[in-house]
Amino acid sequence: MANRTDPLAKNIRGTNPQNLVEKIVRTKIYQHTFWKEQCFGLTAETLVDKAMELDHLGGTFGGSRKPTPFLCLILKMLQIQPEKEIVVEFIKNDDYKYVRILGAFYLRLTGTDVDVYRYLEPLYNDYRKVRQKLPDGRFSLTHVDEVIEELLTKDYSCDIAMPRLKKRWTLEQNGLLEPRKSVLEDDFEEEEEKEENEGMADGSEDEKDHHRKSPERERERERDRDRDRRRDSHRHRDRDYDRDYDMDRNYDKDYERERGRGRDRDRERDRDHYVERDRDRDRERGRDRERDRRDRARRRSRSRSRDRKRHETDDVRDRDEPKKKKEKKEKLREDGTNHPDPEIAEANRLRASLGLKPLNV
Repeated sequence: MANRTDPLAKNIRGTNPQNLVEKIVRTKIYQHTFWKEQCFGLTAETLVDKAMELDHLGGTFGGSRKPTPFLCLILKMLQIQPEKEIVVEFIKNDDYKYVRILGAFYLRLTGTDVDVYRYLEPLYNDYRKVRQKLPDGRFSLTHVDEVIEELLTKDYSCDIAMPRLKKRWTLEQNGLLEPRKSVLEDDFEEEEEKEENEGMADGSEDEKDHHRKSPERERERERDRDRDRRRDSHRHRDRDYDRDYDMDRNYDKDYERERGRGRDRDRERDRDHYVERDRDRDRERGRDRERDRRDRARRRSRSRSRDRKRHETDDVRDRDEPKKKKEKKEKLREDGTNHPDPEIAEANRLRASLGLKPLNV
């Protein structure tokens, strides 16, 4: 029950808001003591107190990949889904820098592209130091503007995949955003006005001294050209940065695409190897089955030949046995010495020695 999303929460990017955090990281957060003890029962009002207690930011750390309290509060905000006004107040909070980063991180996950640029780009002017926990458990110093830079340009931050963000110049072309105005442009404009006022004040003196007017006018023109060059370079700096970032992203995409093609070729090679191996096995099984069939046929033919010979021998024996019985009877009939009765056989032998005929019994 404590890990369920608020029933009144709306889907973000077509899914449950908590699904914006990977399942493995989400499971680690659910099992962490800070989530069970400190985040249980938090609401949009009481979440502010916990956010004010933060003293560092980060994702997961250590061998068991424990989540930081910052990451736990991000998941809690996704679970209860506070109103947009509360998140904007988090971002506009100047007293607590970690509360500001917490609101900026949540808006980067759930906000629209226009809102992300509108509310996060002004934080580039925040140069305060913050502590960040590294994956090995050690701390490092960074700045708020560097964190905002990571949120706007990187694909991952604090072990969470950032949703895709449209390019700023695309939104400018569609009229959804105005061209970005840097804070330094106001300083340039003030310098321009000051120089123009000085030029107007010195105009009367230049008319009196014609020889002195030409060098001063040349210097003013040179200053104007330098000022225009600085302004143009500053205006195009962001666009150059976006273009370089696009080139890096395109290079990464090409590298990933080439690596994906290599994986596909490896899979096809492995699949062909397995198919060929299966074919060899099928051929080997076919040869084994053919060999077994021939052996069975050979054994059957041998058994049949043996049975045939046995039958022929039995037939010969059956034909010869009556002849032998007949011959035996004839012999018994001739001399009578083989008579079954021993007395008659003895008498017949005696009579045969005397040359007499055997007894007819």
